[in-house]
Amino acid sequence: MSSRDIDDPLSWSDAFRLALRNVLRRPGRAALTVTAVALAAALFTAMLTMAATAQGRVLNQLANGGPLAGIQVAAAAAQPSQLGSDNPTQGAPKPITQAARSRISRLAGVVSVLPIVTAQTVVIWPNHTVAPSAVRHEPEGSRGAVFDEMVGVDLSHAADLPITILEGRIPAPGSLTEVAVTPALLSKYGISRTHLASALGAVVELGAPRGFRDPGGVAAFRSRWTRATIVGVVAQEAGAGGVLASLPLATANHAWTAAGDPSVDTDAPRSPYAGLFVSARGLGQVSQVRSEITSLGYSTSAPENIITTVERYVHVVEIVLGGVGVIALAIAALGITNALLAAVRERRREIGILKAVGARDRDVLRTFLIEAAVIGALGGLIGTIIGLLLARIVAAVVDGYLASQGLAGVHIGIPYLLVLLAVAGSAGLSLLAGLFPARRAARLPAREAIEL
Repeated sequence: MSSRDIDDPLSWSDAFRLALRNVLRRPGRAALTVTAVALAAALFTAMLTMAATAQGRVLNQLANGGPLAGIQVAAAAAQPSQLGSDNPTQGAPKPITQAARSRISRLAGVVSVLPIVTAQTVVIWPNHTVAPSAVRHEPEGSRGAVFDEMVGVDLSHAADLPITILEGRIPAPGSLTEVAVTPALLSKYGISRTHLASALGAVVELGAPRGFRDPGGVAAFRSRWTRATIVGVVAQEAGAGGVLASLPLATANHAWTAAGDPSVDTDAPRSPYAGLFVSARGLGQVSQVRSEITSLGYSTSAPENIITTVERYVHVVEIVLGGVGVIALAIAALGITNALLAAVRERRREIGILKAVGARDRDVLRTFLIEAAVIGALGGLIGTIIGLLLARIVAAVVDGYLASQGLAGVHIGIPYLLVLLAVAGSAGLSLLAGLFPARRAARLPAREAIEL
């Protein structure tokens, strides 16, 4: 016998083989224990992955621009210092021009500047009764009509705008024959919020009015008519209007109305832009960008309070989900402790024999700790894989919902650090759970082999 065998009768490799043999010798109990750890690890991994994804989606929008980090810009009354005390247009709204849009887009901290165009619109919905409070005489004197505003935006960037789809979808970018409407417009036709879907597929006539004077100098209107299909019902804050349309359609209608006689239609806007939606690079840049835009003479608004609240609640959700996962792991640890205590009771003779042939307390302790670590690592690995699969299934469901809302989906990659932490954490927790049974096994005297 070598000096190594005398000094170390039970090496690490021997202890590992013995622990593995003990696990395989009781497959039923081992399978149940591994399953408990795997379920806990799966719950922990799935919850943390979903929480991190939710946090990443919201906070990335805050960090990289989007509706939460957006600033709405509107025309504002010019200040006396800008116009001069003897300027006859003092206090008149300062229009948003293409030059202003370009200047704002060059500001530091600005990601994008999306134009918002509004156009006066006459809405006629054949075979629908208009509520009496919404009826006005149509300019050409032929039919009753609802007067509203058309809001035109770049629908290819709808995910960056404050638009929420309630039913259907948004119009195709660049479409001249599709529109979405708001519940406020539908209410003028007696359609309640519980029946919004009934509006989908309906064909409405949209008229862009233009004021003019006939040969006798009498003020009159004529309209440029288009037929459009309602493809969606939306809640939108891009502009004050009940019809959401593509930018080309709204721009064409606005240009038609703006070309009319200003003495007849004094309310017709002459600027091509009713407003701008400016996306800041991040939450920290919103205040600075707003201040710079305000200094240019425009009114701004941003949901900064909402942003702070959303960020706070996202952190709360992450903490709660993580806490639930930790509780699940703690329950699994109790299962491991119970399983190893049962193993100690059943293997008293084996432990006594090991002590009789020269195994020391630390050798027995090592064997039981390795057994606990193997169970924990195996359960953690299986549970982490299951947890990631569950997170992907949930992400697929969420993707389907976001796609139906015309928004960008979520992407769940493989969080390698989380996988490593889940497996290592399960093994580490199992070691802690197995420490008490292992110490109890290590303290059993050699005479147990003789007494049993």
